[in-house]
Amino acid sequence: MSYALSPQITSVHFPPISEVRLWATARGTVPGTPLIDLCQAVPDYPPADGLIGQMATLLADPLTARYTPDEGLPEVREALAARYRRIYGAALDRENICLTIGASQAFWLAIMALCRAGDEVVVQTPYYFDHDMALAMLGIRRRYAPFDAASGGLPSLAAIAGLITARTRAILLVTPSNPTGAVTPPGLLAELYQLAAQHGIALLLDETYADFIATADPPHALFTDPAWGEHLIQIMSFGKTYSLTGFRAGALVAGKELLHHALKAQDTMVVCQPRLTQLALRYAADNLDGWVQDNCRMMADRHERFCAEFALPGNPFRLITSGSFFGWVQHPFAGLSGRQAAKKLLDEAGLLTLPGEVFGPGFEGYLRLALGNIGAELIPEAVARLRNFPAEGP
Repeated sequence: MSYALSPQITSVHFPPISEVRLWATARGTVPGTPLIDLCQAVPDYPPADGLIGQMATLLADPLTARYTPDEGLPEVREALAARYRRIYGAALDRENICLTIGASQAFWLAIMALCRAGDEVVVQTPYYFDHDMALAMLGIRRRYAPFDAASGGLPSLAAIAGLITARTRAILLVTPSNPTGAVTPPGLLAELYQLAAQHGIALLLDETYADFIATADPPHALFTDPAWGEHLIQIMSFGKTYSLTGFRAGALVAGKELLHHALKAQDTMVVCQPRLTQLALRYAADNLDGWVQDNCRMMADRHERFCAEFALPGNPFRLITSGSFFGWVQHPFAGLSGRQAAKKLLDEAGLLTLPGEVFGPGFEGYLRLALGNIGAELIPEAVARLRNFPAEGP
C-alpha cells in the first residue's frame, strides 16, 4: 500500500471479538471438546413471537424501506419516552431521544458533541473496549479510574474526583459493567452526577444491560430531576433488551441542546436508524414489558447457577465479580498475558473468552466470560472445563 494511514487508527488494537473469532476459525472443530462461546455478550434467545410477526408484516409495506427523520420517527420516540417514564419515573419526552445504530453509534454521537481532540474523559476501568478505541481514534485523552476488586469493581468517587482537570469533558461509566457485571448502586450514581455538576461536565452512562438488573427498583433516580439533561447523558442498547442485536437498536438520551448538535454527526454518518428497527422498537416498547422482566429473571437464574458452579472445590480460576451477562475472572497462569491465557483455553479446553488487557492496562491476569449467549444447560459444562483445567505456575 503506497498511501499513509492515520496513526490515530493504526495505533488502536484490532477489534477483540474479531481477533478471538479468528483464533476459533484457525482451531477448527476438535473432537471431544466442541467450542463453547463465552466471547460475545448477546442474548441466546430469539425476539418475542409477537415482535417477529410484527416485523414480518412491516416488510410487505414499501414505506418500510424509506428514510425517517434523522432522530427517528416521532411516534417511536414517544413510545420509548413513555417506557422511560414507566421504568425510571423519568422527566423526559421524545425530544430527549435520538435513535441510533446500536449503542456504539450513540456513544460516538455523544463524544463528538462533547469533545475535541486533546480533551479528556475520565474512564472507569476495566472499560468497554469499543469506548476506549473510539476515544483513541478521536485523539481524546483517557484518564483511567482504577479497579478495586475489594469493592466488587465499583467506582470510587474520590478516585474519579482526583482525575478531573480543566480539560475533562465527561465521566464515562458502564453500569452494569461490561466486562465485570458490577451494578453501580443508585446512591453512588447520584454522587457521581453531583460531582459532574460541580465541575460543569457530563456524566456519560452506558446502560446497555440495565434491563437485566434483577430488582423491582429502577436503576437510578437521575432522570426524575427535571434538570437531568444539564449533566446526564445515557447510552442505551435496546438490541440487548429485545434480542434485536443485529437490528442495531440503540439510543442516545440527552438534553435537547446536545441532541440538536449530535444530529449534525448523525446526518453525516448514517442519516437514521432503519425504519424497520424503529417500528420494531415501537411494538416492543408498547407490548413487551412482561417479556423483558421474564428474561431478566431467567438471566439472573443463569447467573446464580454460574456462581454456584464456579464455587465448587478445585477451581484454579478466581471469580472476582460478576453479573447477569458477565464473569470477570482471574486466570491462574503465572507469566501469561490474558491473550496467551485465552488462546490456551481455546486450544486445550475449547472455551472462547476475551483477554483482560483489551479492557484496560494492567488487566493481563484476567479474562471476561460472557454468559448471555449460552443456555443454562451449557453452564455446568463450561465451568467444569475451567475447574478441571490444570493450573500452572507457583
